[in-house]
Amino acid sequence: MDILQIVGLALIATFLVLTLKWQSPTIAFLISMLTGVLIFAFLLSPIKLIFAEIEKLAGAANVDLKFLGTILKIIAIAYIAEFAAQIVRDSGEAGLAAKIEFAGKIFILVLAIPIVKVVIDTIMRVLS
Repeated sequence: MDILQIVGLALIATFLVLTLKWQSPTIAFLISMLTGVLIFAFLLSPIKLIFAEIEKLAGAANVDLKFLGTILKIIAIAYIAEFAAQIVRDSGEAGLAAKIEFAGKIFILVLAIPIVKVVIDTIMRVLS
């Protein structure tokens, strides 16, 4: 699905949500959430392509795939947490959305620890 189809789907959903918001807020919210999930599902194929290309580049540059995998997981966590937080925020739960974002940041920090250790070890070896 290209960007014009995604924008078209989003515009139709927006029109439906705005039309139904006052008459049936639950259905309006469900349309909004379903549209977001559909857009995310349509983006899975390009996301897989991006990850495959990054892996090819890393292989060509002799980058350790362990670190590349960690970086890709960090990127995925950031996008998934942001996507989920926006859906929750759209439902009017800004506090819960902030908690999702906080949890995503904690998971990112946990994954980043091994990379930070390697960077610090490398700096210490260069300085000694």
